[in-house]
Amino acid sequence: MEIGFAAPVSGSWATRPNLARVARRAEELGYHSLWTFQRLLSPVDGSWGEPYRAVQDPIVALSYLAALTERIRLGVAVLNLPFCSPVVLAKQLSTLDIVSDGRLDVGLGIGWAAEEFAAAGVDQRGRGRRAEEFIAVLRALWTDEEVEHEGEFYRVPRTRMDPKPVQRPHPPVLLGAKAEAALRRTGRLADGWISSSSTDLRTIGDSIAIVREAATEAGRDPSALRVVCRGPVMVRPEGAAGRRPLTGSFAEIRRDLAVLAEQGVTEVFIDLNFDPEIGSPEADPEESMRRAEAALTELAPA
Repeated sequence: MEIGFAAPVSGSWATRPNLARVARRAEELGYHSLWTFQRLLSPVDGSWGEPYRAVQDPIVALSYLAALTERIRLGVAVLNLPFCSPVVLAKQLSTLDIVSDGRLDVGLGIGWAAEEFAAAGVDQRGRGRRAEEFIAVLRALWTDEEVEHEGEFYRVPRTRMDPKPVQRPHPPVLLGAKAEAALRRTGRLADGWISSSSTDLRTIGDSIAIVREAATEAGRDPSALRVVCRGPVMVRPEGAAGRRPLTGSFAEIRRDLAVLAEQGVTEVFIDLNFDPEIGSPEADPEESMRRAEAALTELAPA
């Protein structure tokens, strides 16, 4: 199982120096990947939680990380595809794949926040159909010499899009999904699945089984699909009663990582942004980085 690390993109520790420090240290320690995520808005009552209050743009952050690193892969988990045209996103991500020399992993989701749909001017209905059409257009723009599309949600006149991405046939497309229909869509269409911060990691194997079953039914090789787990790590004192996976001491978290591998996870990235003591605008940024430095070292790949 590959181990990645989430860049500091949420809260007070999401600064330029901290982005640089985490990226360089993660590459130095042999981590497989660096990850960002997307949140456009947050409610004034704070009901979505601390990690969603102040989040950097994921593509801009990854572009900065691409300039600071040489080897480590760069992923976004996830971009909510209804909020953007597939043509605009195809151009942005193709450019990012070029400037990173082919290190990009593209995670896409269908969105869930009614406020963001309203602000983006997009109808929340038909998200599944929109996703399937979006992915088809995105891949066509990345691979076809000429593109022409007339669909339910998107229209592309007969045109060309260049330059193409470095990766062939295109950067891996991973889907974030929770509902069974979305998991099955992932198995049919995507190069892999990304779990969410709220996924029950004790039963993640059940979701993996659905994705792989759908891949088999679609005539695809289920073993070729990547299973990427967002690891919402919270380092706490050891031995807490009723603790959740990836919450506790470093020894407990390492044991939890081994259990994830046993359930079929192929990649996990340590995400401290979802610890409210770190990924909050109210957190002490120096203390957050001290804790991040410890986690980077203690949980580094063997």
